[in-house]
Amino acid sequence: MLLTMQDLMDIQNQLQEKYKGVWEGNSPRTAQHHLLYAVEEIGEVSAIMKKRSPEAIVADAGVRAHFCEEMADVFMYLTDVLLCCGVTAEEFDSAYRAKADRNLRRDFPREHSQYLQDPPSADA
Repeated sequence: MLLTMQDLMDIQNQLQEKYKGVWEGNSPRTAQHHLLYAVEEIGEVSAIMKKRSPEAIVADAGVRAHFCEEMADVFMYLTDVLLCCGVTAEEFDSAYRAKADRNLRRDFPREHSQYLQDPPSADA
């Protein structure tokens, strides 16, 4: 069975309960720390891609396992941020689906055409 958002939140709550008094816990006060930890983990994912290459993630089982482990860390900390702020799985589901629906209706090439064009040459 695949993980749901509720599963992720339940697992993070279990981990927080197990390490109560050791970890700093989930509260609005600690949300920023969890977000910074997530950024740190994204850095570790980036290092894998830079040092080992995205192709290695596809082709090398060991690199792929390390990549998946670091991505799991990212999701764990981001889930903690949601929990710190009292966001429910249902709220996140609704926001995610609404954002995806908006993105599916958008015309990114038209909206960002100024960024997709070559800059004018210095000679002009």
